[in-house]
Amino acid sequence: MRPTSGDEMNPALIGVGFNASIPNAARMYDYFLGGKDHLPVDREAADRALKLVPEIPIGIRENRRFLSRAMRFLADQGIRQFLDIGAGLPTQDNVHQLAARFAPGGRTVYVDNDPQVLVHARALLQKSPEVLAAQGDLRRPEEILADPAIRRHLDFDRPVAVLLLAILHFIPDGDDPVGIVARIREALPPGSYIVISHVAVDERPQVAPDVERVYDNASARFVARMSSEIAPMFDGLELVEPGLVNLHEWRMDVPVTDPVFARVDNYFMCGIGRVG
Repeated sequence: MRPTSGDEMNPALIGVGFNASIPNAARMYDYFLGGKDHLPVDREAADRALKLVPEIPIGIRENRRFLSRAMRFLADQGIRQFLDIGAGLPTQDNVHQLAARFAPGGRTVYVDNDPQVLVHARALLQKSPEVLAAQGDLRRPEEILADPAIRRHLDFDRPVAVLLLAILHFIPDGDDPVGIVARIREALPPGSYIVISHVAVDERPQVAPDVERVYDNASARFVARMSSEIAPMFDGLELVEPGLVNLHEWRMDVPVTDPVFARVDNYFMCGIGRVG
């Protein structure tokens, strides 16, 4: 992974909400992906996590590949509206780019509660009329779904795909992640879909507390969960085949990028549920 210095960061990320002394979960994700929008404090925290779970970058890359397959599936079902909550820093093959590829004319809303993410996204997307970046917190889904700008951009009388990728493992149990997904489900029209990916610790539960400690002082705290704790997030949804599976098992059309990841079970789970 190519190290970068702080002054190489995108200038758009330095400003509102910027704190160079606290590891930022979005910037750590960027580092895991091999990007350059991160700081030494992010790399230090990320490297601590990598010592515990070296497969993190592989899992994150597979998560991006799952997004691509999920978007193609959603487009095939006629979905043309996409609400990406916890979008993170823009990278390659973002939701709106995949929508343009698989669902031309589709409309995308990115939601995040990180000011740096919003500054970057708005600067990148200001000339894209089919894309909106809005501030919102997944812990308060009703506020997101009632946001006037979002409701002007998306028609909630028609099916919407809500994407919750690698975000629910940053929602503490006290905020009731299962209940959050249920409240989103109840607000969506029939024929909508909810897409979830979530880290699972079945493979190495013994390192989970140490990974959680890495994020203790970060912008978002990581919550370690077993796959049995992730499954209830799909309650009330019609789970699309093949169900809740490892990322590389969800309708994979090409081999996984790294055979090591294929040998790791219940490490990064995913699934798509339909609102009946």
